[in-house]
Amino acid sequence: MGALRGVLFDVDGTLVDSTYFHTLAWWHGFRRFGHDVRMNEIHRRVGMGGQKIVEHLLGPERDASQDQEILDTHAAVFSTFWTHLRRFDGARDLLGRCKGAGLTVVLASSARQQDLDVLRAVIGADKFVDAATSSADAKESKPAPDILVAALKAGGLEASEVLFVGDAVWDVQAASALGIRTIGLACGGYSAAELEDAGAAEVFDSPRALVEGFESSLMGRALSGAESG
Repeated sequence: MGALRGVLFDVDGTLVDSTYFHTLAWWHGFRRFGHDVRMNEIHRRVGMGGQKIVEHLLGPERDASQDQEILDTHAAVFSTFWTHLRRFDGARDLLGRCKGAGLTVVLASSARQQDLDVLRAVIGADKFVDAATSSADAKESKPAPDILVAALKAGGLEASEVLFVGDAVWDVQAASALGIRTIGLACGGYSAAELEDAGAAEVFDSPRALVEGFESSLMGRALSGAESG
């Protein structure tokens, strides 16, 4: 990679503790139409786009006419959890550390705009954020890299000059498709081993752990010039 100029951040499960609320909301959406999908199976798909979650969990033989209502139910149920959402410890400090280091900070979220507005308020760090994306900015959802392409454009950045921070294997796969290295955070439910197996360059337990280990992290080394290639 060239000189580090920016960092892209996933939001759900990376900066905000929302993965399991999404899992429960999807469970309600499936149950509404009589689909008994285990929560652990749902959790393993969170991070994909909604349509892909439905397709992967219900398969090609499903009644596709129900898809939109399942998506709408998930959105409605998730909105009831908005007041319960909390940022992860260190999330705000991490964004501030990146911005203070001179990096362009972009929230590469594929959340609906309504949810993104809530998530940004929960993080409370807009003064450190240069740009953000929502589901409207990508045709295909993760693991397709569309949302990262949109995030690069929003931040005026190139893939060769950024790192990505995410919590799911889908994040790592999307970034890898563009040649972007990922720092994984094991706070969204995926283990360090799973993130490393997917191709994450390194993994920290949480935003706080990355803040505390910033200087020796891939990001810190890149900023100091100790990391190249």
